[in-house]
Amino acid sequence: MSDKLIETINSIATDRFKEEDLSHCFIVDIILSGKKLEVYIDGDEGISFKNCQRLSRTIEEYLDENQTLGESYTLNVSSPGVDKPLKFYRQYPKHIGRKLEVHTTEDEIITGKLITVSEEELTVETPKTKKEEAKEHIIKFDIIKSSKVLISF
Repeated sequence: MSDKLIETINSIATDRFKEEDLSHCFIVDIILSGKKLEVYIDGDEGISFKNCQRLSRTIEEYLDENQTLGESYTLNVSSPGVDKPLKFYRQYPKHIGRKLEVHTTEDEIITGKLITVSEEELTVETPKTKKEEAKEHIIKFDIIKSSKVLISF
């Protein structure tokens, strides 16, 4: 049942994202644990509370109508948050200029400023240090194991 429900929720969200008010949004992850359903969405221009609320109401309608999780369940629709790794190409462009930590399949960790993003690769500039000059690293998406935005305060 859980795979089928996740598939259904993904389909409901994808259909809802075809509407103008959420057309910039996309699914990042759906997690079902018992009667708790978590839906993480992102958007090309970021995500607002209103975006989450609109999708939540659509999913809630389905869950209430079909009683898939029974009468009592928890539904959380939110953005993935800064602590979650980036999973899709669409998440990268809005982070140009920010500090990124990229782990590659070659066991390399590259930390620096995201300079450019294309559909095949991204460019990260590591800062100048006492030992090395600033350097641009071109990283193909197919060798990225994980990457996340580093927030500095």
